[in-house]
Amino acid sequence: MTTKRASEILPFIVMDVLEKAQEMQRRGEDIIHLEVGEPDFDTPECIREACCRAMRSGETHYTHSLGLLELREAICEHYFNKYNVTISPDQIVVTSGTSPAMLVLFAVILENYDEIIISDPHYACYPNFIRFFEGNPVCVNVYEEEGFQYTFEAIKEKMTNRTKGILINSPSNPTGNLLQPDRMAEIASLGVPVISDEIYHGLVYDNKEHSILEFTDNAFVLNGFSKAYAMTGWRLGYLITPKQYIRPIQKLLQNLFISANSFVQRGGIAALREAGSDVIRMRNIYNERRKFLIKRLREIGLGVKVEPTGAFYVLGNIKSFSQDSYKTAFDILEKARVGVTPGIDFGKNCEGYLRFSYANSLENIKEGINRLEKYIKETYNV
Repeated sequence: MTTKRASEILPFIVMDVLEKAQEMQRRGEDIIHLEVGEPDFDTPECIREACCRAMRSGETHYTHSLGLLELREAICEHYFNKYNVTISPDQIVVTSGTSPAMLVLFAVILENYDEIIISDPHYACYPNFIRFFEGNPVCVNVYEEEGFQYTFEAIKEKMTNRTKGILINSPSNPTGNLLQPDRMAEIASLGVPVISDEIYHGLVYDNKEHSILEFTDNAFVLNGFSKAYAMTGWRLGYLITPKQYIRPIQKLLQNLFISANSFVQRGGIAALREAGSDVIRMRNIYNERRKFLIKRLREIGLGVKVEPTGAFYVLGNIKSFSQDSYKTAFDILEKARVGVTPGIDFGKNCEGYLRFSYANSLENIKEGINRLEKYIKETYNV
């Protein structure tokens, strides 16, 4: 018998799509992957070389449980240079990816039935992390017509004496939209800790991303190296937290993880201090793909009312021909050989959408959308 905790956790549907697509590929079928949010670029050479140097010099042992001091100092430098905010290395916890950072954060701030406010749509795993610690995710619907913007009033209506945090994600997965700075300031003024997932910072094509730390110190920041630096397999993230939470979080890290990989942390230092031009190069290529994908989705009849300007995702509205994104996504995979993510993976308010990732080559994106166009015409007589 499995535990109630394990049996009730929901699947991460995009992984089900990816794994089904991989099964089809093993049978020799040609699949275009527009479902998974993973950069198709190789990790920049300066990062790889820093990791190799660390291994060759014997940096293969445990580090401090909070992470290498030099890496934490580099993160402080990055946040000062980019956002003009001052943080100290003893506010930072380095983790083996951003997911462990989220795990220890919710372990420290949640008791039974405590609440975290999240948007709907939202990153699929947020509710599962919250429920794992017997908390309650409280959803606030955000809408395509308004650029998927959280509103101060809607959040305030959902707040109770059990609200322990308001979770924001800008640029957002799955919408690709940025939260406007005036909205961030309003959310910060509510007096509840803000949990800001900033993992897609560095991947913004118009306007500018803002850190929650520009607006309040009463905040937790989740960030890492996977997306902007094409380091998904390196598993390196971090958490910025008010100082009073460091020791409780550190004790969890010591027991559950000991420390992040030592030589991988050297790669993180190189990313922050040496890979700026690589990030710009990758971002420019993403932007070309973004513009093409939005244009083609509109041409084939999928609604994109407000252009996403961050991350590497576009939500396409399919309500004119389907109200079942799960069934539609798997039908597209079977018949068109294109992997896409059903909107229902990201919350009830995201039903009627499909998420497309442009973390794939422009050539593959073009082929994938051509196949999708043919599928829509043949299936729905559009």
